[in-house]
Amino acid sequence: MTLKLSTRREWVAQSEIRSMTLACNEKQGINLAQGVCDLEVPAEVLRGAAEAMEKGFNTYTRYDGLQEVREAIARKQKSFTGLEVDPEGEVVVSAGATGAFYCAALALLDPEDEVILFEPFYGYHVTTLKAVQAVPVFVPLHPPDWLFSMEDLERVVTPRTRGIMVNTPANPSGKVFTRGELEIIARFAEKHDLFVFTDEIYEHFVYDGVDHVAPATLPGMKERTVTISGLSKTFSITGWRVGYCLCDRRWAQSIGYFNDLVYVCAPAPLQMGVARGLLTLGPDYYRNISQDYQKKRDRLCEALSNAGLTPLIPRGAYYILADISSLPGKDSKERALHLLEQTGVACVPGKAFYHHESGEHLARFCFAKEDPVLDEACRRLERLKGF
Repeated sequence: MTLKLSTRREWVAQSEIRSMTLACNEKQGINLAQGVCDLEVPAEVLRGAAEAMEKGFNTYTRYDGLQEVREAIARKQKSFTGLEVDPEGEVVVSAGATGAFYCAALALLDPEDEVILFEPFYGYHVTTLKAVQAVPVFVPLHPPDWLFSMEDLERVVTPRTRGIMVNTPANPSGKVFTRGELEIIARFAEKHDLFVFTDEIYEHFVYDGVDHVAPATLPGMKERTVTISGLSKTFSITGWRVGYCLCDRRWAQSIGYFNDLVYVCAPAPLQMGVARGLLTLGPDYYRNISQDYQKKRDRLCEALSNAGLTPLIPRGAYYILADISSLPGKDSKERALHLLEQTGVACVPGKAFYHHESGEHLARFCFAKEDPVLDEACRRLERLKGF
């Protein structure tokens, strides 16, 4: 028989994140591996979706999303970052931030185009680029502050470089790019005429008084930046799949057409739920996110330190990279499985975030959990030396 899978199959192998989730489920452990964010959904968001179903928002939407949600996204963006976008032509609602990035990549990248990513990276960014036959190229961020330089960027640029991805706040490192660092990236992008793709899904998860700076707000950056975000994390609705991209109208229409081809639309009543949340939840809601999650971060960092797994303290997002080299195992996967076996707490091997062996001494822990669950995970980790 000559039937076979396509070569694309190799690009979308099961991620280490989902692999560890399955292992955790088998162990009936506590899943600090996947960024599920199982906290309470705001009541206004739930009511908005329920009322939309009752009112008949149950059919296809326009290729770029319902007018109500596009307007709510534009309004919120202006309020929080100062970036002005036209909801009629510069906003595309898609199936989550991952869907928005995939459609943007389909619309703006040709096969063999190169896109620079900072490492450690989020695996879906790499996989998405490979799925459209673009080529990811890596620039290392140097711990503990995850620094880089213009020289690092210039070292990897080639005539085929078409874009750069900026994930801020970053998964998995928790790095929040400073205005100065973003200005370096802006100069680099202008010099080499590059698209700047951003992933800002964790924009409200920032700690220690740090501010999130939207790259598109920098001088000269709006027209070349494709701002990607969503509400999965902010509203704890990871399963709803409502995300979006903001960009110049020259790019938005084609991105929207690919969105129509691949996803048709994000679920209509869930779009309305998101719109309700964006319009009714004020600055206090977002401020509380930072305050509440900083406490969760501090609690887990303390537990990891007590367990001998030194954390690299994040300034944003809701993950912690920690040094697990003291655990038995020949690589980060074996060490993560050992930790799961001994404590019932799942993490993600560091190898999932690097294209080479640099991450083998690391693991990622997610702290987007209800306090009782996180407290139990911390107690188990702190008993690690006793196992």
